[in-house]
Amino acid sequence: MISTRNFCLLSFFTPRHLFLIFTLLLLSGLFLLPPQTAAQSINSVEIAQKLQSTYENATNLVADFNQTTSMKFSGRVRQGSGSLIFLKPGRMRWDYITPDHQILVSDGESISMYFEKSNQMIMSNAKDYLQSDVTYSLFTGTGDILKDFDIVEPDFENDLEGSHLIKLIPKSTHPHVSFIHAWISTGTFLLEHLQIVDHFDTVTDLYFESVQIDSDSYDGREITKNLFFYTPPADTEIIKQY
Repeated sequence: MISTRNFCLLSFFTPRHLFLIFTLLLLSGLFLLPPQTAAQSINSVEIAQKLQSTYENATNLVADFNQTTSMKFSGRVRQGSGSLIFLKPGRMRWDYITPDHQILVSDGESISMYFEKSNQMIMSNAKDYLQSDVTYSLFTGTGDILKDFDIVEPDFENDLEGSHLIKLIPKSTHPHVSFIHAWISTGTFLLEHLQIVDHFDTVTDLYFESVQIDSDSYDGREITKNLFFYTPPADTEIIKQY
């Protein structure tokens, strides 16, 4: 049987970005102001609180994304793009359109990952995935930024105009995340860019565009529970990992 982690290393659906993705959060204590830009007029704790509040109060989130993953030891760079939706409680969907058609979909109970190129779909229990997915906990506001992460000074100056930059380090060791840089818009306190670094110094950058909170539609479709199920072509190999 192919393990979820080993299989996902071959795709964009890895714990770093989607398994990733998300208990994104931070601890009160000794907080340092991130650098030194005009946008950084409030402190890091306040930025994190506003970020948390934005997503806690949202029913759904829809966005386009671009993703770049750089692997330190191989020098390999992978790129992808697509669209995503998170719907409370517990539902999400990532549609990759480049470089290959891939779909990750969860109804909160189970999670399915479809790979058109290999004609496979992996199905597993969503519980462990969602608990370790930084993007999920962040975008749904299910984590607690003020408890789970430390804020420290970012490793570089913020050159993205109109944004705040904070660095998040998991208070408890996270299996797939060493630290995160997060760029947050000054006006809306929505995420614009996440940079996730794992314990092997693999760097995943996620850029978000056309972000909508409480949207009425996703990819031209009405947002219903049916969006969070996917039926693959009849000849698809189904790999169940329950």
